[in-house]
Amino acid sequence: MTGSVSRPRIGIIGTGAIGGYYGVMLARAGFDVHFLLRSEFAVVAEGGLHIDSAVHGPLHLKAPQAYAQAADMPPCDWLLVGTKTTSNASLAPLIVQAAAPGAKVLVLQNGLEVEDDLRARLPDSLHLLGGLCFICVHRAGPGVIVHQAFGAVNVGYHSGPLLHAAAARQALVEETAGLFHRAGVESQAMANLQQARWQKLVWNVPYNGLSVLLRASTTALMTDDSSRELVQALMTEVVRGAQACGHELPAGYAEQLFKVTEKMPDYWPSMYHDFVYKRVLELDAVYARPLAAASAAGCELPKIRALYQALAFIDANNH
Repeated sequence: MTGSVSRPRIGIIGTGAIGGYYGVMLARAGFDVHFLLRSEFAVVAEGGLHIDSAVHGPLHLKAPQAYAQAADMPPCDWLLVGTKTTSNASLAPLIVQAAAPGAKVLVLQNGLEVEDDLRARLPDSLHLLGGLCFICVHRAGPGVIVHQAFGAVNVGYHSGPLLHAAAARQALVEETAGLFHRAGVESQAMANLQQARWQKLVWNVPYNGLSVLLRASTTALMTDDSSRELVQALMTEVVRGAQACGHELPAGYAEQLFKVTEKMPDYWPSMYHDFVYKRVLELDAVYARPLAAASAAGCELPKIRALYQALAFIDANNH
């Protein structure tokens, strides 16, 4: 039996920094949350999930409903996918095993078109949504997450049974945003998921890539005149790429993100952590796909392409 309308059952696929943080927030709000883990299962099952939050203080979910196998999870009404895009090829079987009939699958990943490959591998009856996380968070150790700032999630519909039913589709997106609201997390329902993904790229393209290329955190990047100029130039190219693909971003959006980054706590983006721990970098979703989409629309982005090429070299020699 799946969760009730008032207390839906939520599954977390990938309990890292993103999945762990939002899963704990939802569980603390009284939702029935189930966590899928792999290497950290034993540690979390015994000691729980810990979040060191500069916003909420120390949080400890003492007895999370944790699983080492998706097949052991109960059927979930919502599934939040917090894994890296580099593992998307193996995601579909896990989702199918943990999904209740007609479940809503929310992909909390960076990059462009990340839902497309997944859609082809999922039953048509499942709703697929995208979530854009605006948060400074990283995993500090098994079952330990550090949350420095922010936390909002913007949600949009990708595909599924409501693809051609605009009103019902928007209602489902708003219902999904409502789950986060009830957990004390800011969330907006986005009418255009692809535009929302381009908006997130305005921050991800410069700061993720430059943190690896220059071995620099956000404070260092924002302190030096040369790197500040490069960040702004990369942001401008993302906005131009979005426009070429038919997505007009809000006026002054890049400038707003630049100013927000100046004031936020010093932060090492997720791609830098992947580099340090010798994990494959998310270059396809964050760089290759936006470059290809813009190029297909007749728009070349030379600075982003140069950054991507440098990162590809670094990534190839980091494993």
